[in-house]
Amino acid sequence: MKIKSIALWSVDLTSHETYYMAEGKTCDTVKSHVLCLETDTGLKGWGEVCPIPHYLPAFADGLPSAVAEMAPEIIGMTPLGVDAPMRKLDAFLQGHLHAKSIVDMAFWDLFGKAVNQPLYTLLGGRTQADMPLYHSITCIAPEDMARIAKDAHATGIRQFQVKLGADKNWEADAERLIKVREAVGDGPLVYGDWNCGASKLQATRTGRAVAHLDVMLEQPCKTLEDCAAVRQATGLPMKIDEGAFDQATLIQAAQLGCLDAVALKLSKFGGLSAMARARDLTVHLGAEICAECTWGSDIVTAAALHFAASTPPANLLNTCDLSSYVGPRVAPDGPVRKNGRIAPPEGSGLGVTPDLSVLGTPVLEIS
Repeated sequence: MKIKSIALWSVDLTSHETYYMAEGKTCDTVKSHVLCLETDTGLKGWGEVCPIPHYLPAFADGLPSAVAEMAPEIIGMTPLGVDAPMRKLDAFLQGHLHAKSIVDMAFWDLFGKAVNQPLYTLLGGRTQADMPLYHSITCIAPEDMARIAKDAHATGIRQFQVKLGADKNWEADAERLIKVREAVGDGPLVYGDWNCGASKLQATRTGRAVAHLDVMLEQPCKTLEDCAAVRQATGLPMKIDEGAFDQATLIQAAQLGCLDAVALKLSKFGGLSAMARARDLTVHLGAEICAECTWGSDIVTAAALHFAASTPPANLLNTCDLSSYVGPRVAPDGPVRKNGRIAPPEGSGLGVTPDLSVLGTPVLEIS
């Protein structure tokens, strides 16, 4: 079985509500790409990646060029034993992890279909029937954020990510955390996320103002050293996101004492293969994992859910149904949340089938 053709689509995904984040970052309508690798046996493997603006050292419009650059190596590859072809691509093209993520995902989908197994089996075996979700709350007025949290809580959600820093007001950020904490009551997990957009001083002032509450902080500053300083100054647990993108940064965060939890995202690490290695290290380091990606619809959500379902429950903090935040739905058979939890798709490979009428005309076709 060898890859005989490549097709790539561009799909605009629109958030159901605009996401406001620190440093002027917003997430409204963003471009996702969907990849299909077809083999000479007729099997099709699917992948998706959606690098939101200002998050990764990557941008969506560069994705077709990177895939075209790798195409001569991809055509003719045998997609079984995913590590081998991905290591070959790493040697051929340095960096561009977001582009490798979409290829790696499609390889894994093909691998699962070839052996008629769901991805969670190939990634280590299913460890739980379904997984807890978190709900991300856009950074707006504290009262409105509390209302969103209360509405999500009524659907069964018990973990809440509170976006902070959009107005560069540390007191308003403290109020956001206080209001959301009050809205959901004792017990649920609440954490404030600056997406690297706070200074040590801003984050420390906010953290100390809410230090009496049961809350966690997420990636307040750009460097791991500054995040560790905030953790030490506030005494609050810390989740690392943007600062963890390979095994070296995971080890560094642990050594600095700020790796209580970490977001492992497919596009950051370069796909499921690298994510699986990062998971093993994270488990060894004793941190909890948020299993997800930067953004996207049903295909990338399915990949994250298979990864989450094969992660040890003691180390899985949560996962995310990215496809529920955007429209259109790329695959009508994609999974949906139920009572604050979600299960991976059934069937071989990723277990989702994209709707070609939604995808439209490919932006790239190579055979």
